[in-house]
Amino acid sequence: MGELVIKLIRLYQKTLSPNYGLIFLNSSIGCRFYPSCSEYSISAINKYGFFGGLEKSLIRILKCGPWSKGGVDFPN
Repeated sequence: MGELVIKLIRLYQKTLSPNYGLIFLNSSIGCRFYPSCSEYSISAINKYGFFGGLEKSLIRILKCGPWSKGGVDFPN
């Protein structure tokens, strides 16, 4: 199940992602965090498995918003 989700995230990155995608190519829009939320999600799923990675990914996505300064944030 994790592999399928990672493939879907990679598809998102190649098409719709503001950081990597074709639609926003050469755009100033980008993620507040490093690594981006999609890269973070892939790392978390690889490190903690599907359910643990999904939980960490959702928490990270909830952190992102105008109230957040962003910064460097790797899955612990």
